[in-house]
This record gives sequence, structure tokens and C-alpha cells, in this order.
Amino acid sequence: MAKPSVSSVSIKKFSNDQWGITDDLLAVEEPMEIRLGFGPLDLRDELKVSVTMRTPGNDFDLAVGFLFTEGIIASANDILSVKYCTDGNRIENLENIVRVELHPNVEVDTEILQRNFYTTSGCGICGKASIDAIHTVCRVETDLTDWKVNKDVILRLSDTLRNKQQVFEFTGGIHAAALFDVFGNLIAVREDVGRHNAMDKLIGHFVMTNNTTIIPSHTVLLLSGRASFELLQKAAMAGIRVVCAVGAPSGLAVETANDFGITLVGFLRENRFNIYSNPTRISE
Repeated sequence: MAKPSVSSVSIKKFSNDQWGITDDLLAVEEPMEIRLGFGPLDLRDELKVSVTMRTPGNDFDLAVGFLFTEGIIASANDILSVKYCTDGNRIENLENIVRVELHPNVEVDTEILQRNFYTTSGCGICGKASIDAIHTVCRVETDLTDWKVNKDVILRLSDTLRNKQQVFEFTGGIHAAALFDVFGNLIAVREDVGRHNAMDKLIGHFVMTNNTTIIPSHTVLLLSGRASFELLQKAAMAGIRVVCAVGAPSGLAVETANDFGITLVGFLRENRFNIYSNPTRISE
């Protein structure tokens, strides 16, 4: 039975000069541990890779997307299975631990995994070193083809996303990452309390369903919040070339977009937006 993504609480509310008791819905936030199984089939090793606070739902996509954007796997062909596991059969760990079994031929450098997760905050890597770190694991070629997205399509994206954000509609406290085609048609959307988790869920969905092309070509990514470095890193890893954000981009996000040929749009709201890199992909 899948865990709920929202929970109900009783609150005291003040509105229109009156107090009242009512129910409110909140986004669920629980830890999820990602484990790797690797090595020969008759002598498997296990590595605890990461723990992230996430909203339950699409957990397997989250685990696979994280492994892909960190350069640990290249495609679904590297995966034998993805499953929930328990630790000591404790009820609090039910569906909070995901183990990804890799094919025996996938090499895993445990020292690099434990030392060099450069996307986490406060990791000690910054600026050009962060961008160089992406280049070392990114397997996607920079898209140099001449394709464009009309500005009117960009302006419609936020409204389309809001109409599809089911958890946000109830809680108002969750992020989304959505992928659209060049005509503004929604391809897929994922939600989570963490911006990076929503992005990993979206990318993991495509890794799990398409072994050859991770993200369909000529697509537009929309982020419900700001455009941070780690989200641009994940977009670069997936081969996404147009990233739009409702909020502001960081300086390092703009540097990353320029370095990987990504068109970065920020402050997409109320019939306006700013283009911070590679503006020629947005037609007037």
C-alpha cells in the first residue's frame, strides 16, 4: 500500500475577524534512504548512497533519477531491479528504503561515491570546479541544433503546471518539475517537498521508461521555484536544453547554463520572464 503524500491536521484559524477550528492538509515529508547492490551475482556488495527528505510517491523514479544525475548509472540497462527493503523489519522503515540492484558489469567506485557528491549543499566544491565536475560524468552531447520555442508557449507554461499540481492544490507547500514539448503540451510532472527530489523523480521516470533517450529532444523544463545550480546540473545530465523557472536563478546556475548551452529563463510569471543565457532559442 503506497504511502500518502498529504496528511490532515486540525488547526486553529483566524480569518475575517473570526476564530475557528478546521482541518488543513500538509505535504508529507519523510526520509528515504537509497542503497546500491552491486558486484558479482553470487557475492553482492551493498552501499548506502544517500538519505533525502522527500514526499512519498514515485520513490523508485527518485532513486533512479538520483543515481543517473550523479553519474552512477547511464541508463535503465544498468539496473537489475528496484525494490523497497526493510531494516530489521521496523515499521518506521516501511517503504522508506529503496535498494537499486545494478548489473554485475557496472563498476562502482565506492570511494568516489562517498567523497565526491558535489551536488549537496556545503560540499566544499564551488564555481568552476562544480561545473568541471559535471563534465566528468555527463554523457549527453551539447545540443547545437537550431530549434526554437515561441515566447507565447513559455508564457503559458506556469498556468498549465498549476492546473496539474495535485498535491500543491491541497497543501500549497510543494515543488514541481514539469517537462513540456515545444508546443507547450505537458509530457510529465513530478512533485516533492524538495526541488531536487522533484527533478530526480522526473528524470528517473524517463530513465525507467526509455533505455536510449533519457529525455525527449526539443523539450522545455519548468521549475516551480528558483533555478539553483543543482537543478541546472541535473538538467545538463539529462540533456535538457531549455529550463524555465518561476523564481530567480543563482549566479552559478547561469554559469552552468552557459557552459552547457542551456537556455535559462527566470521570473516566469504574470506575462513576463527574463532570459539569462542562450536567448536565441526563444522566438519573438
